[in-house]
Amino acid sequence: MQTIAHWLDGKSFTGSSTATAPVTNPATGEVTGQVALASAADVRTVVDAAAAAFPAWRDSSLAKRTQVLFRFRELLNERKEELAALITAEHGKVLADALGEVTRGLEVVEFACGIPHLLKGGYTENASTKVDIFSVRQPLGPVAVISPFNFPAMVPMWFFPVAIAAGNTVVLKPSEKDPSPSLWLAELWQEAGLPDGVFNVVQGDKVAVDELLENPAVKAVSFVGSTPIAKYVYEHGTAAGKRVQALGGAKNHMVVLPDADLDLAADAAVNAGFGSAGERCMAISALVAVGPIADDLVSRITERANTIRTGDGTRGTDMGPLVTATHRDKVASHIDAGESSGATVVLDGRTVSADGAVGGFWLGPTILDHVTTDMSVYTDEIFGPVLSVLRVDSYDEALALINANPYGNGTALFTNDGGAARRFHNEVEVGMVGINVPIPVPMAYYSFGGWKNSLFGDSHAHGTDGVHFFTRTKAVTTRWLDPSHGGLNLGFPQNH
Repeated sequence: MQTIAHWLDGKSFTGSSTATAPVTNPATGEVTGQVALASAADVRTVVDAAAAAFPAWRDSSLAKRTQVLFRFRELLNERKEELAALITAEHGKVLADALGEVTRGLEVVEFACGIPHLLKGGYTENASTKVDIFSVRQPLGPVAVISPFNFPAMVPMWFFPVAIAAGNTVVLKPSEKDPSPSLWLAELWQEAGLPDGVFNVVQGDKVAVDELLENPAVKAVSFVGSTPIAKYVYEHGTAAGKRVQALGGAKNHMVVLPDADLDLAADAAVNAGFGSAGERCMAISALVAVGPIADDLVSRITERANTIRTGDGTRGTDMGPLVTATHRDKVASHIDAGESSGATVVLDGRTVSADGAVGGFWLGPTILDHVTTDMSVYTDEIFGPVLSVLRVDSYDEALALINANPYGNGTALFTNDGGAARRFHNEVEVGMVGINVPIPVPMAYYSFGGWKNSLFGDSHAHGTDGVHFFTRTKAVTTRWLDPSHGGLNLGFPQNH
């Protein structure tokens, strides 16, 4: 059986540990390989390689770094279908969704190609008599990226293009559920000309995570995952003196006001609730219907959700399986709990007939109506294709409901009232807001991140926040009493 290993100094690395975990195809239930689980010693070996590669990469010119970034971007764009197929094989999302994931990650690579402009400092001439002051942004050193299973390509690409462009070296710890895309990306970096040791991959579980959090050579950690683990990573990483940005869970609400276009809202609720089988941190899991439109809106959503074809992501279906049997069963148990608590099961995904193998981890679109805020189906992050409908009487009640929730990742408002929209984005206590946009993931030159229990740390992902997270500022004060002279060279100046 294929063993998916680590990546160290530009080549595959098996490590000393014999521990492994199975890798499955969620559409068939078949075990397709095994992933190596690093020991603490294996992680230290990889981190040491990243530390050794750092000085040369830090001192390489911005021109050199951006050349590598541009080459990586071109290779990724040319071969993105290969990566999408790997994602579908191990995660289960349909090919179109996997390709969309790669494309959104590619946007951050393109953003990082502009790093010379983003690393510019300030300069003050004659701050004091014959004294000049300037500032520079410099890289931190080896940094770790710990990514989740739901976006094995896009989430790592939120971080490592910016980190590498800024002059850091990277150790990526992907999810053990879908580890192959990380090695594919490592090979692509090598083909793009990235020096050995700048981008490394260590496969593993909690043992690997703990070593990355405690290893003094690792200067910063970027994490995306559930809120309990995000809190753990933040507390342990900062206790070890590291910079940490830990993006946690979510309970994203979509509010529909009575004046909204209900067909548009119904389309958006289905797309945002059931895309990628609901395994998105920005998925809409709670629909808040305001006033008398609830029955009509639920009817329209149900009509659309009934047309979704659940099945093998390679067969042209709309929605694939969940990532593991354990996760499928956990999501189904939430539906059981919601039904037992009094929610109305309008559409039941537990009985789905899927276009795929009997052993696939299937769960179809599910709609629960008349959900209340005390039900576990509302309070817990389900991370599956379950849309809970809550009914309120007014905008104020909807706003209060969202602001009382401990999560603050994303939210959306559907309305044709500009005043209501302006008031909503001003008053709602959430990090990312969509107006008639159900999944308000910002473009790469803005930053991604939530509020409250959806983020631990001060920095969001990519954009300006990302550049600042992976660099630190140094102020330099200079006095030069005599001018210096260079030799003659009439050739056109070139960047090297």
